Amino acid sequence: MVSDFDFLVLGGGVAGLSFALEASRHGRVAVLTKRSRQEGNTLYAQGGIAAVLSPEDTFEKHVEDTMVAGARLNRRDIVEICVREGPDRLRGLVQLGAGFNRRADGGFDLTREGGHSKRRIVHAGDITGREVERALLAACDESKQITFFEDATAIELIIDKSAPRGQGRVLGAYVLREDGAIETFLGKAVVLATGGAGKVYLYTSNPDVASGDGVAMAWRAGAQVANMEFYQFHPTSLFHPQAKNFLISEALRGEGGRLRLRSTRERFMKRYDKRQELAPRDIVARAIDAEMKRTGDDSVLLDMTHLPKSYLLERFPNIYATCREFGIDMSAQPIPVVPAAHFMCGGVVTDAFGQTSLPGLYAIGEVACTGLHGANRLASNSLLEGLVFGHRAVERCAAEVRTLAAPRPPVPDWDPGSAVGSDEAVLVSQNWDEIRRLMWSFVGIVRTDKRLARARRRLELLREEIREYYWAYKVTRDVVELRNIADVAHLIVECAAQRKESRGLHYTLDYPQTDDAGWLKETVLQRAP
Repeated sequence: MVSDFDFLVLGGGVAGLSFALEASRHGRVAVLTKRSRQEGNTLYAQGGIAAVLSPEDTFEKHVEDTMVAGARLNRRDIVEICVREGPDRLRGLVQLGAGFNRRADGGFDLTREGGHSKRRIVHAGDITGREVERALLAACDESKQITFFEDATAIELIIDKSAPRGQGRVLGAYVLREDGAIETFLGKAVVLATGGAGKVYLYTSNPDVASGDGVAMAWRAGAQVANMEFYQFHPTSLFHPQAKNFLISEALRGEGGRLRLRSTRERFMKRYDKRQELAPRDIVARAIDAEMKRTGDDSVLLDMTHLPKSYLLERFPNIYATCREFGIDMSAQPIPVVPAAHFMCGGVVTDAFGQTSLPGLYAIGEVACTGLHGANRLASNSLLEGLVFGHRAVERCAAEVRTLAAPRPPVPDWDPGSAVGSDEAVLVSQNWDEIRRLMWSFVGIVRTDKRLARARRRLELLREEIREYYWAYKVTRDVVELRNIADVAHLIVECAAQRKESRGLHYTLDYPQTDDAGWLKETVLQRAP
């Protein structure tokens, strides 16, 4: 079966929905999601959206905070674009019906998070992402030009094979449906909005859909990928044997939360940074990791007990309720927390309009490497990025779609070859677990050349096993995701092995200093055509 649209969007988070809504004014849009249409990182974003809205704040301060957090590896022009266009995109969300916390005078209730010099975080309690997703989905539902396809897993991008080698346009994607059928989806423009790859690590704040699909598919198709060594570990996810992927928001530290050791209750951040708990995430995560290794504790504590219970209930209702479900009253006892893989700062290389190095292929949101984040994302710049570049990509896409010549080159149906049903599914679960454990142990918060070499050797063997399995057996969603996390793991290791310094989220004991003279540049990978 072939489905043909003007715009094919893979992913339904803030970037994909923002794009789809505006693109629907220029043509027919298909939005494909791997599971339910709201499931993704956006839904679980707790903190908020960073935007300059206070008279005490300036664009220059937001730009500088972003550059400092990103260890100056950011592209300043991209940072300027995102910061200056952000307030208008936020107001557009409000016009769509998104509700954010307000002061008594009607202004936004701005909060502060780590790395920010001013209060500039717009939030909807501690469920900002859920409110953004709700408003965007409701607006998309009002458009007859947008069609959603749930339980639709993109397997591979379709390239125009009639073009010269390495110059073929991206025409669409082969997509696995819930019933096992593999369908062909075509688009005059194909937009990756597939989010991050937290599932490549053993501990992550991300939902199960975050398996790096967009980066892996784009890299296999020949697109440039950059800065994959910079994987952000959120310092504070809930540590509890029955809790899965639950984030304890940056905003708790922004509102006065104190990090303490389990054994002595000592506040330890003063040993690592003068900003203490308000230091950027990479510094806080490394500090927690170091203290856990030093003391042998399996977690540290985030203490909010000095704040009134009424305030905690009002400001953090979802976090408070979830902690109570696990027997933790955050008003009376500290919350046990550990770092977890949270945000992919690298990705598919794009320009200021989401255009990748492949004709017809765009990337927006977390899957993209725009240059905004540099070596470390500043808190609450991610929803902002999705809004800004989801909007900007439409401008370029719509103009390109209008000028495309017809007819489209012929596209072959999916060829299953001699693949059969598998009776060795244990290989999938075994390799999935092994990749995530070796990435956590060898390519985590602190790295060395020896650890990277061990990870590379083992990944080579695992990727070969996965390739053999992929071609021998019928495709399932588990196999697609396993193949993708293996390729993403490979990209992270290769980028990390190239960078001979410590910068931002990439910290190596072999090169502990930052080297601006030699390494103030991106690590770019591209598969040979």
